[in-house]
Amino acid sequence: MAGRITIDFERCKGCGLCVAVCPKASIGISKKANKSGYLPAETSNNNCTGCAACALICPDAAIIVYRDDKENSKSTKAQESKNSKRISKQ
Repeated sequence: MAGRITIDFERCKGCGLCVAVCPKASIGISKKANKSGYLPAETSNNNCTGCAACALICPDAAIIVYRDDKENSKSTKAQESKNSKRISKQ
């Protein structure tokens, strides 16, 4: 199962907890500050498994995790979007 995440650049305060728990080291801290002056987390989504450890530990609920079920999807982008499962902490 492949995964990917999105990080809300403006919501993140750059605490680094997600960086510490990511088992694939897919998350780092940005060198560009957001509007509040924080250096937020950013991701390359390389090797993301969709484990959701980052989203679970994020105190700002700034991370959304998507899991792609490749076994049941077709190769088109439209099908990949349909088969993508969104996981978030709310």
